[in-house]
Amino acid sequence: MLEEQWEEFNKLLRNRGYLWPSYEIYGGVAGLYDFGPAGTLLKNNIIELWRKHFIYRQYGLVVEIETPIVTPQIVLKASGHEDHFTDPVVECLKCGRIYRADHLIEESAGVKVEGLSLREIEAIINDRGVKCPIDGGDLSTPKHALLLFRTEIGPYKGTLGYVRPETAQGMFTSFKHVLAAIGERLPIGIAQIGKVGRNEISPRQGLVRLREFTIMELEFFFDQSKSAEESMEYLTDELLDVKLRILYNDLKVAGVKEPIEAPLRDFLNKGVIVNSWLAYWMAIGQKFVESLGIPREAIYFEEKLPHERAHYSAQTFDQLVYSKRHGWIEVAGYAYRTDYDLRGHMAYSKADLTYFKKYEKPVEGISKKLVPDVVSIKRDFKELAPLVLSEVFKLSSDFLERSLETYGYVEVSGVKLSKEYFVAKEEKALIHGEKIVPHVVEPSFGLERLMYVVLEYSFSKASDGRIVMRFQVELAPYKAAVFPLVTGRKEVHQKIKELAIKIYRTLLNSSIPTYYDEEGSIGKRYVKSDEYGVPYAITVDYQSITDGTITIRFRDTRNQVRVRIDELTATLSKLINANIQ
Repeated sequence: MLEEQWEEFNKLLRNRGYLWPSYEIYGGVAGLYDFGPAGTLLKNNIIELWRKHFIYRQYGLVVEIETPIVTPQIVLKASGHEDHFTDPVVECLKCGRIYRADHLIEESAGVKVEGLSLREIEAIINDRGVKCPIDGGDLSTPKHALLLFRTEIGPYKGTLGYVRPETAQGMFTSFKHVLAAIGERLPIGIAQIGKVGRNEISPRQGLVRLREFTIMELEFFFDQSKSAEESMEYLTDELLDVKLRILYNDLKVAGVKEPIEAPLRDFLNKGVIVNSWLAYWMAIGQKFVESLGIPREAIYFEEKLPHERAHYSAQTFDQLVYSKRHGWIEVAGYAYRTDYDLRGHMAYSKADLTYFKKYEKPVEGISKKLVPDVVSIKRDFKELAPLVLSEVFKLSSDFLERSLETYGYVEVSGVKLSKEYFVAKEEKALIHGEKIVPHVVEPSFGLERLMYVVLEYSFSKASDGRIVMRFQVELAPYKAAVFPLVTGRKEVHQKIKELAIKIYRTLLNSSIPTYYDEEGSIGKRYVKSDEYGVPYAITVDYQSITDGTITIRFRDTRNQVRVRIDELTATLSKLINANIQ
């Protein structure tokens, strides 16, 4: 996007109430934005379209929940975020400015260092002579900076907590409650949309990198042993034929820089996507992003190399969209998280987050049960033995096994019981099922990044210099606008205005998002409605009060048609529905 066009674009976003920097009267804060009336409507429309693709059209396969933003420390310790959710930073030894090391190296030396160790990053800085871009000062030794926002839960000296960096952990910790609520079944997806916080080192590029933003996320739980079989019930020919552009690791290692385009079935057959459920959600995600008005050639998936993946992921693909201003922008990530998260939370919380997988028919087998060795406990703990035994007998065999496997001991009443204080009992029994830890795939979208690419792709400038936001009708903040035509005769103008207001209220009552404008010439009002991206502008004029008709102007063609007022709501509804994805 040319600089002149970029300035016009940003001016429009501010003047038409899409967004502006937060706390601007105090100088603003990097990485924080306010969303105005039009921006909020646009965000909500993107959310609803995401819900349509990932929840409503999944035929009971996905449910939505809401969990808190503030997260206890132990939750993010168990998930690995407290140890791994960091970025490498360096400080200019001359001016004291702090930089995110990987971004600085990429911009200064053209080298990608994502996933490299601090020592490797330091070596590249030294070898390439990377300096402070402001004053040329030398840089400090790289170190990790934790991206979690810290807080305290409770007044004074409360419990340490963090603002959640993702919505996922609330869905993992609520997994058993959701299972109980929906009737103990797999596969099941748990979706959540909400605010998250990441204390970015150097927020930049507007909505592309923020400190507070909204995530639309889905954790999809399934039985790994039945993954291929069950997913094929949902991977219809329509989805298998969806064309994806993927730059996968074998291509990257071979030096190929351009993605390969092929139907999803080809990538599955070649083993490019290791899990069929992951492939399923990538196809859904492709359809969703295209429905935002982004052409297929401007979208591709890039597989992350092993050292680039998050600590919990066995395979990850980023979904990228091309931006005229910022190049390729990651708008979503698709991760195969295996059973990492549930096992981590079971280890820390000692809760049972397994799923009981029932067999079609009970089978005869040997039931193994871990029980305390009463004799050895009484012998070694003497007067404490009755209390220890009372507590340990309250614990399930499954819990005892998990605790011994994870920690090497079971702790009760302040006493640590190692493996020698337990014995395994076996007996013949009818076995009705087994407990499994489900695997998970996760599609995760950044709402504000999606909003940015929608705004950029919708922005257009006509040959006469007029700016038009060509939103998909489903995404347009306002679907209609009502304009009374100004006349010189006061009494006639009043009748036109009263009729226009009546039409405006009728459309609102019919759930058609509409705005009303009587200021300025009709030409200026059309300009304003084009900048709002209003698909259908309705003009009420003198003829309207005489024959009961109004004019509908079409945003993209500027053509106009007259329709009867009593048919307007039905006509608009038909036009809007015809353009819904």
